Amino acid sequence: MSNMVWNGCDVVELASRFGTPLYVMSENEIRSRMRRLKDCMAKGNDNTQVLYAGKAFLTMAMCRMVQSEGLGLDVVSPGELHTALKAGFPAERIYFHGNNKTEEDLAMALDCGVGRYVVDSEDEMVLLGEMARSRGKVASVLFRLAPGVSGDTHRYIQTAHTDCKFGMPLLGQGLRRCVSAAMADSGLDLLGFHFHVGSQLMENRAYLEALEVLGDLMVTLRDEVGFEVRELNVGGGIGISHGQGPEVDVEAYLGGILERAKGVCEARSLALPRLVIEPGRWIVGPAGVTLYSVGTVKEIPGIRTYVSVDGGMADNPRPSLYGAVYRCELANRMDEEADSVVTVAGRCCESGDILIKDVSLPKPKRNDIIAVMDTGAYNFSMASGYNRLRRPAVVLIKDGQARCIVQRQSFDDLVQGEVIPEDLV
Repeated sequence: MSNMVWNGCDVVELASRFGTPLYVMSENEIRSRMRRLKDCMAKGNDNTQVLYAGKAFLTMAMCRMVQSEGLGLDVVSPGELHTALKAGFPAERIYFHGNNKTEEDLAMALDCGVGRYVVDSEDEMVLLGEMARSRGKVASVLFRLAPGVSGDTHRYIQTAHTDCKFGMPLLGQGLRRCVSAAMADSGLDLLGFHFHVGSQLMENRAYLEALEVLGDLMVTLRDEVGFEVRELNVGGGIGISHGQGPEVDVEAYLGGILERAKGVCEARSLALPRLVIEPGRWIVGPAGVTLYSVGTVKEIPGIRTYVSVDGGMADNPRPSLYGAVYRCELANRMDEEADSVVTVAGRCCESGDILIKDVSLPKPKRNDIIAVMDTGAYNFSMASGYNRLRRPAVVLIKDGQARCIVQRQSFDDLVQGEVIPEDLV
């Protein structure tokens, strides 16, 4: 029998050493993908910036890699902001997103000197301006817009249609009013706009449509209120194939966006603003593998064989939430032919806790190691404590070396912070 080897590491040995479930992340792959994105953007325009969308996967070690590769960081919560600051990430390279930032959130960001605020509503704009002025500061702002474009993806991760919780709609006079108010507010420096058309997009069509919409808007605002856009953030959302087809040609994908942005501005006699992208999944998704140990194998004659593993929707809720499709390997028997079709089931008390349906594998047995591929994005970051399952460890591998960057939760960790009142019988 032969074991899966990845980045010089025997993953079965990793499972034995660190336990399962186990998130394994490739440092080489993460860094390589960040560099490709920077190269792509620099070829099309020297006034560009690549951010990493921290919501996909964020730890202090990940922040350190993002920093050393020269990317900025997109955060969406005070917890993500704290993680970045704790890792020593420069606050001025952080973009603070979120559709419902609290006063406490904004105070934290203002006090640490966050570089950009992606403002989601008129209410937030007014609050941020007041808080910045009271501190004698000026907040650099992008308005998040809902350009009325739908990406080709699951409806739960479409984020730019008009009826959406994110962003300022382009309907009516509301946006013009906000732009004028921001220009007059001494606590705000409105640099431009942000949009995010959706996640897991295998084509750039929706970006190109949104750029045309934004081009017309930029002309209107220039002519009516004298506002010139200096920065345009086109969001993230670049998809990965999960083995279901060809991977995105990221050079062509981003090249098309850069070319369209340039064309939109030239056709309307607009100055080309600084262009920003903020991918997450594309950087870390293929850089992650989750290792599970096989437990019960249940055969229902003529119907299905369930192979239960020691994790599931608590460490990867995406199949249950979105019907996300993953691929897997039997990591300790890589040289064997697939001779069975099985369904990989999680251990949570939910019938919907199914990780992968009807996958061809060598017939699994107890204590085999299943490696689920491309789990680097939205697995660790979306993990829960459902059924009081402990969050897995995260291991970062590079050139045959493995380092733990997040420790596995202990049972005591599960009850940390809980209190039994003295008068409770």
